Amino acid sequence: MSEEVFCVQKIKEGDQMAFCSFVELYSKDLYYFALGYVNVRELAEEVVSDVFLEVWNNRARLDEIIHIKSWLLVLVRNKAISYLRKEQPDTTVSFDEIDDFHVPLFQSPDNKMISREEIAKINQAIAALPPKCKEVFVLAKIEKLPYKKISEMLNISVKTINVHISKALNIISGILYE
Repeated sequence: MSEEVFCVQKIKEGDQMAFCSFVELYSKDLYYFALGYVNVRELAEEVVSDVFLEVWNNRARLDEIIHIKSWLLVLVRNKAISYLRKEQPDTTVSFDEIDDFHVPLFQSPDNKMISREEIAKINQAIAALPPKCKEVFVLAKIEKLPYKKISEMLNISVKTINVHISKALNIISGILYE
């Protein structure tokens, strides 16, 4: 039994220590993902807190979830859009209208090998991507989710994901090698 499955089972039983481990395991990734939507640190923290509260409140059904991280990312995305709608109650907000989705700073475990200038240039290149292309790129290349999961999350085809990734890599390489 994997550690994640064991943790989910313990959470389902109401084990608060297991839930704390679960929160610690996913909170950083979810926070940065939320920040990409809402652009305000406090709001991103609130989104993630609400997602974990929802997870705790629905812990009895956790074992029904096949891919926990994908499910959590969908929850964060939906909560973030809900928060944006609350901020602008007279307008309808959809992902296609969120032009300022951004990627928090790219952090590499090999930071010692990559200079700060190179990291800054990579971040600028990612920031220059169109919003949907950027979201797909982040999920595929930074979050390392399988294309099939991204397809299900965003309700787009795997072929469309390939197009977005190809476009993103072309834009990024063009900027990096100018």
